[in-house]
Amino acid sequence: MFIGYRLKLLRKQYHLSQIELGKLLGVSKVSISNYEKGSRTPSMQTLLMILRVFNVSADYILGKELNAVCEDEGNFSVMLSSNDVSIINELRKRKELYNRISEDPNRFFDMVLKNNI
Repeated sequence: MFIGYRLKLLRKQYHLSQIELGKLLGVSKVSISNYEKGSRTPSMQTLLMILRVFNVSADYILGKELNAVCEDEGNFSVMLSSNDVSIINELRKRKELYNRISEDPNRFFDMVLKNNI
């Protein structure tokens, strides 16, 4: 379950114990543990509190967005949907096409649109 995975990841990034996070959300340590294990799903009210506490989107906590760091730009974060990641993975399987797009993405997509491909 993505909610549990992301919740645990965020809790650790913020250096919070399950007890501390539970206090912030108004739930018990046991509830936090169950959310993280995926054996229980937070209520809508608790989910909204999680989003506020960690300042993340619902898509992120539900696993529809991935947070990736672009190494070339230093500490630059981008949000990628799972569809974006799938497209990138498919392109990487097609090295020649991937390289053509990478050289000049704007030119490549202008050509695609112009040729109605």
